[in-house]
Amino acid sequence: MQAMMEPIFDVAYLILVITIGVLMVLRSHGNRQFQLFGWMAVVLGSGDAFHLVPRILALCTTGMEQYTVPLGIGKWVTSITMTMFYVMLYHVWRQRYQISGQKGMTATVYGLAILRIVLCMMPQNQWLCADAPLSWGIYRNIPFLLLGLLVIVLFYRSAAKHQDRAFRWMWLTIVLSFAFYIPVALWSDAIPTVGMLMIPKTCAYVWSVLIGYFAMKQECP
Repeated sequence: MQAMMEPIFDVAYLILVITIGVLMVLRSHGNRQFQLFGWMAVVLGSGDAFHLVPRILALCTTGMEQYTVPLGIGKWVTSITMTMFYVMLYHVWRQRYQISGQKGMTATVYGLAILRIVLCMMPQNQWLCADAPLSWGIYRNIPFLLLGLLVIVLFYRSAAKHQDRAFRWMWLTIVLSFAFYIPVALWSDAIPTVGMLMIPKTCAYVWSVLIGYFAMKQECP
């Protein structure tokens, strides 16, 4: 069942997210917030494709064991693009709520993102091995989790303050995405079935993208 349903879900997700991203870029009428949101969706879908395409091929052919290297490369690329996603989402927050200054906040966001990327680049991660060390999975996800928590707080406070109904659940989509992502990042290599949590995690990201898309439809008719 997994070999049939998961590839269908993954393909639908990639097509949907990238298509919405492109539409937002093209139809935002020069609105920088929604242009950036569109590019953010494209980065999300394109980065995830590096991991999901090998996973689809593995499920449809000889199994995960034969795709250790491409899956490892895909995880590495996705780790970088997901970091970029949250940096871009931070800038969407600044654009939407007309935030100026706060250089310390911006420095914190970029500092956590750079630290995350540097940790992802370290050879100790052993991305191309089937039994990658759990310790480095924890190290590289600490700054990523802190970055996500910061963005959650920013959207939660700003949406409530401005009574922004369009973005009122953005914080929750990020909470859900991390809730499903962390177990996968830490234990999917040892317990492959944990990887199924990527499906609800992916749904949370689709929700995030749809929030931006419907806001654009409402605000940039």
